[in-house]
Amino acid sequence: MSVFRFKQFAVDQSGCAMKINTDGVLLGAMAMAHLPKQILDVGTGTGVIALMLAQRFPSAVVDAIEIDTLAADTARRNFGSSPFTDRLASHTVPLVDFEPEARYDLIVSNPPFFLRSLQSDDKRKRLARHTDMDFFDQLLARSQRWLNPAGSLQVILPVMLADLVGRKASDEYGYCVQVIATIRSFTSHPPIRHILSLGKSADGGASGEAQELVIYEHPSVYTAAYRELLAAFFLAF
Repeated sequence: MSVFRFKQFAVDQSGCAMKINTDGVLLGAMAMAHLPKQILDVGTGTGVIALMLAQRFPSAVVDAIEIDTLAADTARRNFGSSPFTDRLASHTVPLVDFEPEARYDLIVSNPPFFLRSLQSDDKRKRLARHTDMDFFDQLLARSQRWLNPAGSLQVILPVMLADLVGRKASDEYGYCVQVIATIRSFTSHPPIRHILSLGKSADGGASGEAQELVIYEHPSVYTAAYRELLAAFFLAF
């Protein structure tokens, strides 16, 4: 059994095509919101982002949706064994069919982003890893309806795709780009990811100074900032 143990919860990854990765834990640790009450995690997979947000925001109720039945069941088990079980819910449903009962202060997603790339032979891995712009159109359109006026949609993406999604959000859906957080492997390296925060207004819940995080000080040596960011979660820190 593949279990990843955090300080306050454990994540069983069996049954999930995509395992816990750096993108997911960075979004879980860096997503910004001011005292959110309702949170939605789109494409929850193992449920790790939802669990991290439940830990960070003790007054929040977190919904998590997942199209893959086995992954959604795994997330549900992980939620049930956590200290936050009464504030977490896993829904086995495609994004297009989800009908929330409340509006959200924060919507997050660590989406598949291999656009038009070589497809895996494994159907479930292909579903977990690959997407096209239709997914982002659906996410942007539905988040517009589901967000509270001061809420934000936050996604972690490769830099070029983040730029494309940011332009689409602004030009086609009327979002304001509130914050772009930049992730680098090393200080001297170009960015590898952006966390894009989008809202209905420029001064929404995610607004603030632009952020930058460098993961490694040297090969295999994490920066103090990375360790501090994840100190509340990782046993090693």
